[in-house]
Parts: sequence; C-alpha cells; structure tokens
Amino acid sequence: MQVTETLNEGLKHEFKISVPASDLDAKAGAKLVDLKDKVRLNGFRPGKVPVAHLKKIYGRSVMAETIDQTISDTNRQIFEDRGFRLAGEPKITMPTEKDQVEELLSGKTDLTYTVAIEVVPQIQLADFKSFSVEKPVVDVSDADVDDAIKRIAEGSRPYSAKTEGAAEKGDRVTISFRGTINGEAFEGGTGEGIQVVIGAGQFIPGFEEQLIGIGTGETRTLKVGFPKNYLNDKLAGQPAEFETTATLIEAPGEATIDDEFAKTLGLESLDKLKEAARERLTAEFAGATRQKVKRALLDRLDESHKFEAPPSLVAEEFNLMWNSIKAEMDSTGKSFADENTTEDAAKEEYQKIADRRVRLGLVLSEIGEKNKITVTDDEVSRAVIERARQMPGREKEVWDYYRSNAQALAQLRAPIYEDKVVDFVLELANVTEKKVSKDELFKDEDAEQTAA
Repeated sequence: MQVTETLNEGLKHEFKISVPASDLDAKAGAKLVDLKDKVRLNGFRPGKVPVAHLKKIYGRSVMAETIDQTISDTNRQIFEDRGFRLAGEPKITMPTEKDQVEELLSGKTDLTYTVAIEVVPQIQLADFKSFSVEKPVVDVSDADVDDAIKRIAEGSRPYSAKTEGAAEKGDRVTISFRGTINGEAFEGGTGEGIQVVIGAGQFIPGFEEQLIGIGTGETRTLKVGFPKNYLNDKLAGQPAEFETTATLIEAPGEATIDDEFAKTLGLESLDKLKEAARERLTAEFAGATRQKVKRALLDRLDESHKFEAPPSLVAEEFNLMWNSIKAEMDSTGKSFADENTTEDAAKEEYQKIADRRVRLGLVLSEIGEKNKITVTDDEVSRAVIERARQMPGREKEVWDYYRSNAQALAQLRAPIYEDKVVDFVLELANVTEKKVSKDELFKDEDAEQTAA
C-alpha cells in the first residue's frame, strides 16, 4: 500500500492512496473462504462449495465489500498514525469511469483513491488556577417579595359588571363576533362568549382598541388587518371586518392581598405566600447569577485559547444561526434596517459569533476529555423527566420521544456536559463574590445569551 500526502494547508489535508490488486484479491479470497461454510447452494453439500464457484456468484459483491472495508481501515490507520481528530466526515474520491469500476470489481486493477479531511487543531489548555471570575450576588429583599406578590395579584384581580358607562382600557368585555373577508365568512372567524381585556394584546392589532366606548348590548363592525406574519397563511395580510356585539362589560377590581388571597392560590396563609415568592425569586436570581458567571468564564476561556477553528464547523454553525435569524425576520416582517444594521454587517457579526462558539465548544470538549468528565445515563434520564413534567398530560409521549430519538437525547446531553465542564473549571478558578443590584444582575441578559 502506498500513501502520499498531496495537500497540507492549515487544518486541511489530502492523501492519495493506492492498494495493490493482489492485496484486495487476498482479502476477498479470505471472505469467500469464510462464506463457504455459511451459504447453501443446490447441488452442493454444506461447506463443500468450491471457492471458484462462489467467486463466480458472489465475487463482485464480495470485492465491493472488501473495497469498502479496506478504505475504512486504511483511512482510520492514516488518521491514527498522524494523531488526527477529524472535524467532519472524510471526503473520498473514487474512480467513476465504467471501465475502471468494472476492472476494480473484477480484481484486475489496483484500488486508487483520494481522501480529503479537515482536522481539529491541537489545543493547549490554559492554567485554570490563574483565572479570576467575579460572581454577582443579589439578596432578595422584602420589597422584591412584595412586588412579586403584587404582580401575582394583578393577574388574579376580580372583575365586576359595570352598571353604567362604556368600556374603557383595562375593562373585560365579553363579546360575540362574526368575521368576514371581502364579505365572505372564513374558518375560525366566529366566536361566542369570548372574554377580552382591552389593552392586553390578546387579539390581532387594532381589534381591542376599537372596543373602547362600546356599551352592553351594542354591536359594532371592527375593521382590522391580519398581520403579514400571521400563522394562518390564508389570512396573513388580509383586511377583515368583525361584526361584534358586547354582551357584558366588567371593570377590574383590586385584589386584597391577605390570607384569603393566599388560599385562592393554594397556600395556607400570606406568610406562606411570601415564603414561596422569596424561594422563587431566590432561584431566579441564582439562575441569573449562574448565567453571568458562566458568561464571564466563557469569555476568559475565549481569551486564553486562540486557534484556527475548522472552517467547515464554523460554516455549519453560522448557517444554523443565519437560517434561524432569517426565519425570525420573515415571520415578524422586520428588516436589517429596523435593527439599525445591514445584512453584510449582520453576517460579519454572526460569523464572529459562530467562530467563538465552535472554538469554545472544542475547548470545553478538550477539558472534558482530558479530565474524564462524562454525563451519566441517570443525568440524562432526569433531564428527560424534567422535560416531561413541563408538559402535563403528555409525559409518556415526551418520554417515548426522547427514548426513541438519539439526536434529541444528544441535544439534552450536550448542555449537561457543558455545565459539568464549566463547574470543573470554576472549582479551579478564583471566584470572588460581588454584591450588585437587581438591575445590574439582569442587565444585558439577552445579549449575553446570544453571544455565549
């Protein structure tokens, strides 16, 4: 066998390989001998079929199998000998001319092919004990607890029927309606006894505002337009009219925050409600702190590990993000100008983010591999159970989905692995706490999640 490296440019390599026909013939012959004891042919006793006869019947298929196995074994040996870790699947180029293929399958010519690969670079890990990471900490105050309970109360406030006066913003109006487009009724365009809180944004733009001033028993024709990104393509962008009758108008009242209010939420008393609110806020603040610390650590890892990321992996990551961005913009009707940028500038920015994500992914993988960090089946199972709990009534469906979908399980496993590696590095790093305000803790949270 002869191996010649024909390309060595950065992370890209290409090899030309030639395997003598005699080697292929010997391997194929061994397979035929092994096949001799397994096949049953009319006219021959078991194990007595001549190899020459088997070659006439199975020779081409056995040679094809031999060629595939030889390419696989040869490539693996080439990569192992050179210590290569592949960034993607190798690209193999074989003879395609009919005559060449025929001679190859007949064992009359050498196997000659090329294999092109892109490799993962060698990564020299930094000294994590030299890392300094600041951990922002926020204490949950009594005022935070009171504000949280007030928000709960606002969502649970009672409504009472208005004895006089028309509907105002914030009122709840019970309506019946019939919608038409160009005078024709459409599917899903009618409703009876529907409750609408004016200003809550539950209906398509312009609908709720036109209910202001309506009286009980009054009928109005509301003229609106379905958004261009409306889920129903048949209605998207269409102007419509809704003949609407108000059957009840209710004004919002104030919820009294006391023990009785707490009991309506399934808690024993107001004190228990405050405890529950404090626990939820504590968990919420802890989650935000975790994200800040993780982002800071990832920034430090990024600064400390500068190397060329495999172009194919960066391109794949960029395409995933870019397709998602374009789909979101199409669905919302926004343009790059609306975001105060251009398509070229946005592409450049997301290219940088893709490069960062790939490099960090490789660094985290290298840390995990060198320190034997793994994700157990129990940890994955707990993640599946948590997903199932988020969909009451569909737990079995969720469980079956993940258990029968290896890719979905891998998507659950990946963030668990990443968090375990992050925790490993944080154990070695110098982490110092810093008291901050709630506003500081949650500042730029969306931007951080995008770039991480």
